[in-house]
Amino acid sequence: MTIRTEVLQLKDEMIGIRRDLHAHPELGFEEYRTAQVIENQLRSLGLEPRRMAGTGVVADLVGGAADSGPVLLLRADIDALPIQEANDVPYRSQNDGVMHACGHDAHTAMLLSAAQVLVAMKDDIPGRIRFLFQPNEEVAGAEQMVAEGALENPPVDAALGLHIWTPLPSGTIGATVGGVMSAMDVFHIVIKGKGGHTGYPDSAIDPVIAVADLIQTAQRLQTRDISLLKPTALVFSKIEAGTKNNIIPDEVVVEGTLRYLFDPKLDGDEDPPKRLEEIVAGVCAVHRCTYDYTVEQENEVVVNAPEMVKLVRETAAEILGDEKQIVEHRSMAGEDFAAYARRVPAAFVFLGTGNPEIGTDNPHHNPHFNVDEDTMPTGVELLVRTALRFFEKKTSGKGGL
Repeated sequence: MTIRTEVLQLKDEMIGIRRDLHAHPELGFEEYRTAQVIENQLRSLGLEPRRMAGTGVVADLVGGAADSGPVLLLRADIDALPIQEANDVPYRSQNDGVMHACGHDAHTAMLLSAAQVLVAMKDDIPGRIRFLFQPNEEVAGAEQMVAEGALENPPVDAALGLHIWTPLPSGTIGATVGGVMSAMDVFHIVIKGKGGHTGYPDSAIDPVIAVADLIQTAQRLQTRDISLLKPTALVFSKIEAGTKNNIIPDEVVVEGTLRYLFDPKLDGDEDPPKRLEEIVAGVCAVHRCTYDYTVEQENEVVVNAPEMVKLVRETAAEILGDEKQIVEHRSMAGEDFAAYARRVPAAFVFLGTGNPEIGTDNPHHNPHFNVDEDTMPTGVELLVRTALRFFEKKTSGKGGL
């Protein structure tokens, strides 16, 4: 029986798991039911799951030569989003205000199916596969998994992650070397002036006009200060000020995000958070204001290793039979898979699921988001075949692994 046949035989079960998880979504670090479903499935395969980070689940498949063989991490994220679902489907979310609007339900179902296929082949696997079901991806839960030893005992040699992706047409796979998911910094700026009467603005120091200047001036960061070959997106998304329309406020609070597809640690001359603060300081000096500036990095850039992307693309070509269906793709969205990719060679891959005919081309984090479930077997086959190719190359010394 071929791997494809085995995967297709699991399709109905896989979709059933995905729909069950979709109907019962849970927010980050609250995925108690989800974790229980995962544990039950893994135990039914003869694996021994263990908890990490509260609701994370990890289980190792020990192959025929695991004592000396390499270790490959396969990761799925399990958390949902604080969104009220708008889809009218039988498996619609039963939890008000919570929805799987980013495909994590499909990721979990696909990895459980991949585990089922790989367990049946364990005697032929010269190493160890670590199935990792991670909580709280939306707020960087991966770092907590790493802190609790997800990459240790024994140490992981490489990692692979797969993401359902509605911006790509169903039937395509995106696999790209280098930065593929952006770093995301969240900034909080308080511009402080001197409050006063709008009839006597000269007696005040107006922080509102300073913020207006800042929002305009700061746009130079992404068009003049950072190389256009290094995608950077600065967005001001929240402004708070004032109590009444004839009062100039003492201060204005502005927040937003900085996203970029490169690592400032490796390029000290182009550091977006540092440059933004320099712009804030300059604007405040002009307007006689002071400021407080804080920035928190929620995600680092996800950087794909060339050798891992090569494995994925070779495998995808076998599965799809058409290299035109394998595309270069990057995203300015954030992904905490960076926590793994920063420490071991890794590939983070996009599985196209956008099909306008069935309404699965809506954006991620949208209340109408849905998945083309016919693409899920391709994702499982990609996980399984890439894992097998990894062990083949790693144990034979081929391909630079």
